[in-house]
Amino acid sequence: MTHRTVGDAPVALPGLPDGRHVRAAEPRPDCPVEIALAALRGRWTTLVVRELLRREPLSYSDLAARLPALSDKVLSDRLARLVAAGVVAKDRTAGWPPTVGYRLTPHGRELGPVLQALWDWGAAAPDRPEDREP
Repeated sequence: MTHRTVGDAPVALPGLPDGRHVRAAEPRPDCPVEIALAALRGRWTTLVVRELLRREPLSYSDLAARLPALSDKVLSDRLARLVAAGVVAKDRTAGWPPTVGYRLTPHGRELGPVLQALWDWGAAAPDRPEDREP
């Protein structure tokens, strides 16, 4: 991203991308950052992705067992959203009973370093909730 200085010459700001979205005055659904945040929105979403990064494919039952505090309704919702966002693929195998496995798409696998960066940033936060005095 560029920033105008007194001389009106563009100066690149570190860590900010260039592009048509840099001067947006409000969130736009076609902004790459908004697309990424929308794909990861919702409590538990990052943990579902984490489990698929650890091992795949996983069945619905496998995911439910790995995240026992997660309700079936929320797990179903998160998987449906991740499939719709192109992050997770749902593979059905013929037979009786039919089986369904979930795996990350190549695009979804690229979230590994993103989640690591978010973890690192959160771990370094100066005012983390667990560091506060009661």
